[in-house]
Amino acid sequence: MTDRRIVVVSAGLGVPSSSRMLADLIGAEARAAFDAAGESVEVSTFELREYAVDIANTMVAGYAPPKLEALISEVVSADALIAVTPVFTASMSGLFKSFFDVIDRTSLDGKPVILGATGGSSRHSMVLDYALRPMFSYLRARATPTAVYAAPGDWGAGDAEAATLDSRVRRAASELVALLGDQPSHLSSPPGTCSGRPGRIPWRRCRLSSCWPKPNGDNVAFPICDCGRGLSIRVIRRLLRAAGSKVQILTADDCLLG
Repeated sequence: MTDRRIVVVSAGLGVPSSSRMLADLIGAEARAAFDAAGESVEVSTFELREYAVDIANTMVAGYAPPKLEALISEVVSADALIAVTPVFTASMSGLFKSFFDVIDRTSLDGKPVILGATGGSSRHSMVLDYALRPMFSYLRARATPTAVYAAPGDWGAGDAEAATLDSRVRRAASELVALLGDQPSHLSSPPGTCSGRPGRIPWRRCRLSSCWPKPNGDNVAFPICDCGRGLSIRVIRRLLRAAGSKVQILTADDCLLG
């Protein structure tokens, strides 16, 4: 059986940070929930603070450097996502928002996600429903009904608040298992395969530099990814022939989002 792949992203800035603590807690409970369901799962965790400069440069330059490309590829190709942010100024952190700004808005289409946030007071918990859910709804991700918020009091050992946090995390993890079990097959294709309509180029979908047109002598090379997004090969050929250029088409293996 192929392992499920879950990517966890934390936008915490401190070392350690409460956002990373919550991300690790949710990741561990998700692993336990999949084990209980008889499915193997691989959980990978990434700290967005380690990519802060690359994210800022990508916002300006329009393309991601290799380190950030690799992270974007991990997020896009994962079966599910766990996303945790600290609350800054009554909303998600700028680092968290900027990371999802540099990912094409169609890349998370249909992907199951657990939303998490941490803050200095339980009064900020509404950020989950008034900031995170609208953003992931716009990205067409499938968020679990239960989102997880953790305030300082939720971490008390043996306290009722800590038990409540554990309960919310377990419920969100079980909902993630259910969402993945209900996921359409075309959304859970293994890495290296394409799930959409053949013969289309990820013109808007892919921000990775390897997926943009490349000069190749007298030719212009385009990678093919059957993601069903962007301009069709027929249209690209017509445009380039009208401009007097030759066309070379690469395979889907050349696209990191394939």
